[in-house]
Amino acid sequence: MNIKQILFRNRCGAELSHAELAYMLELTDPAERDALFREARRIRQQNFGPEVFLYGFVYFSTYCRNGCRFCGFRSQNRQSIRYRRSREEILEAAVRLKDSGVNLLDLTMGEDPYYLNDGERGYERLLELIRAVREETGLPLMVSPGIVPERLLPYLREAGADWYALYQETHTPALYDRLRLDQPYQERWERKLSARRYGLLVEEGLLTGVGDTTADQIHSLRQMELLGARQVRTMTFVPQKGTPLENVQAGSCSRELNLIAVMRLLFPNRLIPASLDVEGLQGLKSRLDAGANVVTSLIPPDAGLAGVAQSEKDIGDGARTVQGIQPVLARCGLRAASSKQYAQWLDVAHRQDCRNERKRVSV
Repeated sequence: MNIKQILFRNRCGAELSHAELAYMLELTDPAERDALFREARRIRQQNFGPEVFLYGFVYFSTYCRNGCRFCGFRSQNRQSIRYRRSREEILEAAVRLKDSGVNLLDLTMGEDPYYLNDGERGYERLLELIRAVREETGLPLMVSPGIVPERLLPYLREAGADWYALYQETHTPALYDRLRLDQPYQERWERKLSARRYGLLVEEGLLTGVGDTTADQIHSLRQMELLGARQVRTMTFVPQKGTPLENVQAGSCSRELNLIAVMRLLFPNRLIPASLDVEGLQGLKSRLDAGANVVTSLIPPDAGLAGVAQSEKDIGDGARTVQGIQPVLARCGLRAASSKQYAQWLDVAHRQDCRNERKRVSV
């Protein structure tokens, strides 16, 4: 087995075996990795051309009711920076991002009871915020509020959300239980299936470097396909102070790059992010060269917003902005997509998901 044979089989439409996927994920030879990345870029070009979508990131609350062992915002972490931005601060950041040229706004929070407490208008606060940002900016929205009741999902869509992001991080239940304490695996999975039924596009993600094996990663890739996620992502674990995993040695990002490339082979027409939230601007080119076609975690400087894994990296100096990433896009032979191009992609994706859901119901 070698990379040329695997890539040829993939071009011919063959279903890649577990052994072939493992071979690619475990690649370390520079020449073979280069061949994999070149093929991933070819597939991206074939499906998307040179355009890359840009996502603005508004992490508006770092309060969380959960105790995830990997997350710096876990409820038990006394070293975590806590804030809950006001409506005015959120709208100001959203408008700044819109004016900078992003295609979408990602409204992210921890599972903050202020927004998720049904008895104290929490859900209505969340819906009001989504409506306000949509009305103020007119941009498509991704919402990342954690697990919400199923009955709330159609209201998220009605308020203006296009996407529901809810990462499993791993699809191996035993590892999941060690990472996400007291959060039933199946409930999280089924909430994403329900989101699709209510017309929301779904983003799924996996975290690597947290004790996951190659077999775990392949299982996650298969589950992502089963889910029908329109955007699939992977990130390398970054140890966070004040968490049970803070002393875990940070691993290389090479497996993340292999995963991005393999995702592009398996999901040629899906969106695959290159996150700025692991290595900042210095890691952007390698992720784009591996086949990613979305740049996420663009954050306006001096807005007091945190990233998830790297709460300060390249934010204060303005590097994590549309303007800041332009030289990297140019070196990769890529360019920022227009809002019209992203809106067209969204429209097609929504219509395809709607047709697929009708087919599923009729079976």
